[in-house]
Amino acid sequence: MKIWGLRSGMLLVLAVVMMAVSVVGVGLVEAMQGPVVMQASAPVSDAGSFDTLLALLTGLPVLFGTTLAANKPRSYELGDRNELPTIASDILYEGGAIGVVDGSGHTRPLVAGDRFIGFAEAKADNAAGAAAAIMARLIECGKIQLSVTGAVITDVGQPVYATDDDTFVFNPVGASFIGFVFRFVSAGVVIVDFDAPCYRDPWGQYAKRETISADKTLDIEDNGKVFFVDTDAKIITMPAVATPVNCTIVNIGAFGGVAVNISPAAADKVQGPDLPGTDNKDLINTKATARRGDFARLVTGDANGPIVSELRGTWATEA
Repeated sequence: MKIWGLRSGMLLVLAVVMMAVSVVGVGLVEAMQGPVVMQASAPVSDAGSFDTLLALLTGLPVLFGTTLAANKPRSYELGDRNELPTIASDILYEGGAIGVVDGSGHTRPLVAGDRFIGFAEAKADNAAGAAAAIMARLIECGKIQLSVTGAVITDVGQPVYATDDDTFVFNPVGASFIGFVFRFVSAGVVIVDFDAPCYRDPWGQYAKRETISADKTLDIEDNGKVFFVDTDAKIITMPAVATPVNCTIVNIGAFGGVAVNISPAAADKVQGPDLPGTDNKDLINTKATARRGDFARLVTGDANGPIVSELRGTWATEA
């Protein structure tokens, strides 16, 4: 009796599963194989019906593919190398940053804005060849020593960008993301950790990026932008609340080198985390402790002025 009770319970579960699969899959099966005819089975009255129901389930159409029934050797690649076809009439030099042409998939010496896919392991000379006539061998990930403009010892962890195959910078405007500073070597020279298939640009969600090197007043067309301030003591003036501007302002200067001033309209104040704000007083990224990558994300929606929704670094309201 106990054994029959267990088998009856399992039969019930299997029956429910069969019904669920039938309801969900019948439409798909009809589309792929024609109508499915469901036949009633005999009443479940003995232990032998357990095997009968299993046979019914086994005979259901396979809806989502077929599992392997034997070994299937596949080809695998190990390591951090890759080979991709080159563009026509060009040369990729060893050690150069390599980009890919989105429209064709061909590699080329990186052009600002390209998707970075690695560094050339060897020279690939296709100067006289058609597109894809030769393959370029790439190193996709690792650590590499690079000269990066303005690099100092406090830049470990900072994202690094390229404006061509041998020019590396910290400013993302008009540049391609490469990797992150892993170790400082000397002034302007660092070890960069790169992983082209996996690492992503920290500012990649912004399609519109601009550099601020002089005083600037924002307007309605600056919504959705990210601004990189590279010059000390420049003032970014916000419009009155009637002109909403949602944007992000980033300090791209070296540690302790650049103060960023965000100035509200005369009748407004900048409010944010632990920042009650004062009318006509700037929000300032304190220069003494400012580091590359400090930022303020500004949003609208308050009648008193812009709101800081997120901060990195030390910021204070002007005294």
